[in-house]
Parts: sequence; structure tokens; C-alpha cells
Amino acid sequence: MAKSNDKRFTKTERSWILYDWANSVYATNILAVIFPIYFGIVCAKSGADNLVLWSYGTSVATFITAVLAPVLGALGDHKGNKKKLFAGFLIAGVAFTLLNAFIDNYEMLLVGYVISHIGFSGSCLFYDSFLTDVTTPERMDRVSSWGYAMGYIGGSTIPFILSIVILLVMGMSNPLAFKLVIVLTSLWWMVFSIPALKNLKQVSYVEKSSENLVRSSLRNLWKTAKEIVGNKGIFLFLLAYFFYIDGVNTVISVSTSYGSRLGLDNISMILALLVTQVVAVPFSILFGKFAGKVGSVNILSGAVCVYFFITLVGFFMGFNVEQHPGDDSALMLSLVLFWCMAFLVGTVQGGIQAISRSYFGKLIPPERSNEYFGFFDIFGKFAAVIGPMLVAVFTQLTGRNSIGVISLAVLFALGFCLLTVGKKKGLLTR
Repeated sequence: MAKSNDKRFTKTERSWILYDWANSVYATNILAVIFPIYFGIVCAKSGADNLVLWSYGTSVATFITAVLAPVLGALGDHKGNKKKLFAGFLIAGVAFTLLNAFIDNYEMLLVGYVISHIGFSGSCLFYDSFLTDVTTPERMDRVSSWGYAMGYIGGSTIPFILSIVILLVMGMSNPLAFKLVIVLTSLWWMVFSIPALKNLKQVSYVEKSSENLVRSSLRNLWKTAKEIVGNKGIFLFLLAYFFYIDGVNTVISVSTSYGSRLGLDNISMILALLVTQVVAVPFSILFGKFAGKVGSVNILSGAVCVYFFITLVGFFMGFNVEQHPGDDSALMLSLVLFWCMAFLVGTVQGGIQAISRSYFGKLIPPERSNEYFGFFDIFGKFAAVIGPMLVAVFTQLTGRNSIGVISLAVLFALGFCLLTVGKKKGLLTR
């Protein structure tokens, strides 16, 4: 491993960072931008409500991953298991993403999306836990932040621009254009995952015992759960993370579906979200630099406040259209607000995820990183069930998309309050 003052990344650090470059194309093209638009087009042909179906589908995928995460983490901590599980989920995610390029039925597209989402999320669980294997605690903020930054450059921006070109050349209403983008997404994800599959090694692990592997894993899992609850600092951070990351993930997953329901232009929304990727690159790196100077908890608190403001912008964007249906000036104002929201998201999206990951990595024992990151993942994934569900339920109950979006502000408020309590009591200090 490199020394803490060595600015060069090691081969394993570079390979780990490159997986963010590889998988971020899924987060952008499938979770956030291109595929939701395509899904909306397919749903419209059948008269189905794409925002509600998409929100429920996302909730199902994250719920399944959340339930599996701690057990998978416990299994992965045993010697030789982490990389196998990482590869298995990665390949499943790529395969079902590719399969959706050959499906035209919205029900089957939703099923394919849910399974590919599980594969993506599962691979990220083991990828995150590899952070304790590839670097030192002193370098975690920097390595984690560069992972997100490279994800935005190569995993999001480059293939995202290629996707936009394909859609512009072939037409936004051409199903073949969307199918080619899905194929591009699958190939990009798989090809740039090869260095991680080749070079990542499980350095810290729990030795396999003579007893049944599942029984041993469950016993270790129970031990870890008790340790987390007993450690007030870790537990309070996970609780805060539970709320604020829920809002972060929901903003990512429903933004384009929300804009489509308001009648915003698809091309304009895609270009606005490209701005998010570009802005996120320098800000992700800056988060890594400033975390060491102002403290990880302080920088996380600031990012949560920005997200709270983003939900207010999103609410007003929808409220404006709802109050003036069919008014072109209202649509134009909302499109401008969408661009503002996209810029603001870019300033905090990568940083809040990178610093959350590295801060947690510094709190836990490295030889049991999978188990701990399994709980880190379950807090994040169960939270991600609530966010889309809030949007779907409040939208259905009130008939107003803006009310569904403003409900997310509560999650950021709770996350901020818990971080503040942790700082005041000295439980969250690093």
C-alpha cells in the first residue's frame, strides 16, 4: 500500500477507482436518465403510469438488496469469498441490463430493471468493502473521492455524451436508439470492470472455520449487529446516513420521471443532467481535500443542507407547472429551475456519497469490512425503499407531483439533526 503522503495511486487503488468509472454508466443511463425516459415512452403506449411503476420497481429492488446485504456481507468476509460474490453480482447486473435491449413490453422491462438493479447494488456492496483492502485509513477520503470523480468523468460523462449523440442522430422517439444506448451501457460496464476483477484482492478477512459456512456467517453477523448497536458513534452515523442517503438516492432515481410528468423537454433534461456529471467531477475531488481540513461530519452536514434546498427547488418547479397548466412561460421557468437543480446536485452528489463511504470505512475493523458494509448497505437500501415510496404514495394521494417531491425534505432534515446531535455529544468527531 502507498504511504499516506504519496500522491500517486497504487495499481490496486487505480483498479478499485476504475470500477467507479465502469459502473457509473449504469447509475446515469439506467437509474437516472436514459432508461427512465425510454420506460416512460413504453408505458405511455400502454397507458401505464411510469412514475408510480418506476418508484415501486426501485423500492422492490432496493428492499431485496437490503434484506440480502448483511448476510452477503458476512459470507464475503470469509477468506476467498468477497471477490467471487463481487463478480457474481456484477455479471448478473450486466446480463440483465443487456437483456432489456431486446424487450419491448413495459412489464418485462420493469422486471429486467429490478434484477439488473439488484446486480448493480450487490456489486457495489462488495466494491465498497474492498476500500479497506486497497488503501490505508489516511488515504481513504482521497481514494474514495477520486473513485466518484472518475465515475463522473468516464462512467457518466463520456458514455452519456455518446448516448446523447445516438439519441439525437437516430431520434428521441426511435426505440432502436434507446436499445443501442442500453447495449453501450452494458458493454462499458463489463469492459472497464476487468481491472477490478483481475487486480482486487481480499487482504483482510475472517478465516473459514470448520463449522458450516452459513452458520458461521450468521454467528458473525449477529456479533457485528450487537457491536454496531453498542457503539453509539457508528450507530448514530448509520441512522443519520439512513435518512439523508435515502433522499440522495431518490433524487437520483426519480428526477427525469418527475420532469417528464411535468411536461419538460427530454433533450433539455438530458443536457441539464450532463451538467450534473461535469460539475460533480471537481466537487467530488474538493470534498476529499476539504474533509481532512474541516472534518468529514461537518462537510456531510453542509451537503445535507444543500440537498434540503434542492427539494425546495424541485417542489417549486412542480408547483409552478401545476398552478399554470399548459402555460409555456411556466414550463420555461420550471425548465430553468431543473437546470439549477441539476447544477446544485452536481456540487454535492459525488462528495456526500464518497465521504460517507470513507468516513464509515475509517470507523470499522478492516477484517470484517464486508459485514459492516453490509449493514452500511442495508441502512442505505432500506432508506431507498422509503424515499421512492414517499414520492409514489404522496403523489397518488394528492394527485400532485410536487407534494411527492417535497416529502423528501423531511429525510434531509432528520439526517442533519442526527449529525448535529452526534457532533454536540462528541460521538461523531473525525
